[in-house]
Amino acid sequence: MRSTRAAGRRSVLAVVGVLAVAGCGDETPAPDDSGAVGPDEAVTEEIKVLQVQLAYPLDGAYDVGEDVPLYLGIANTGTVEDDLLDVRGPDFTDAALTVDGASGPIRVAENDNVYVGAEGAPSIVLEDLQTSLRSSQSIPVTFVFEEAGEVTVDAVVAAEGQTPSVPFDFPDPAEDPTG
Repeated sequence: MRSTRAAGRRSVLAVVGVLAVAGCGDETPAPDDSGAVGPDEAVTEEIKVLQVQLAYPLDGAYDVGEDVPLYLGIANTGTVEDDLLDVRGPDFTDAALTVDGASGPIRVAENDNVYVGAEGAPSIVLEDLQTSLRSSQSIPVTFVFEEAGEVTVDAVVAAEGQTPSVPFDFPDPAEDPTG
């Protein structure tokens, strides 16, 4: 009788163990099949920078002293707007943030997206590159937000044949349903 109860307990414990292991599998992140060509990075739970990349150089390489266009999306799923105030890094001297033709911070409204580098959208140009770069090489770029704080991402130079509009799956800002 005791061996039957012990076997029953072992069976119950085995089933519980299998269910616990199976439950842990639900927390495993799914592989990224979004087709993103650049890295995505969370600044906070609400603010994320998406598909960060540098434009492919027309002659195949960026030389020291050149300016480099930066492309990315900024997603704000929160209820408070935030401003991208600055972009910094050790491999360029400054960054020009332009909105509607004027220098200034890039506003990311609450529950909205901003597409930096898309036609008619804000732009960021990394000025006076301090290193040479070719396709698939990267440099660290730090994004400084007024409320969310900072995040550093390795911005990769796009592959040959990719123009700023081709690798991005961003919709036209005028057609953005959240705007």
